Amino acid sequence: MYYEIRRYRAQPGRREEWVRYMEDVVIPFQASRGMDVTASFVDAEDEDGYVWIRRFEDEAQSEALYAAVYEHDRWKNEIGPVVYDLLIPEKSVITRVVPTPASPLR
Repeated sequence: MYYEIRRYRAQPGRREEWVRYMEDVVIPFQASRGMDVTASFVDAEDEDGYVWIRRFEDEAQSEALYAAVYEHDRWKNEIGPVVYDLLIPEKSVITRVVPTPASPLR
């Protein structure tokens, strides 16, 4: 089991709009396709920063969920374009982490 920690940078001054879109559209859509969204945060030190965490059982589940979300027509035609408009995609940092043996997230 592992987590993805996804750090995004919203377009300047648009983080509030991004958070609303994430909470109203992106997270519910991804959850409806089976994605386990564990948490989402605004960065207290970066006015345009946003972080969210997703959980996966293994690589096979990750691949299946990526396909279920990102190959879906709604993502391609409706959600994805809005995401790319609200974010600075080249500033995204995705880190895969595995909980330590004593971690409560295990």
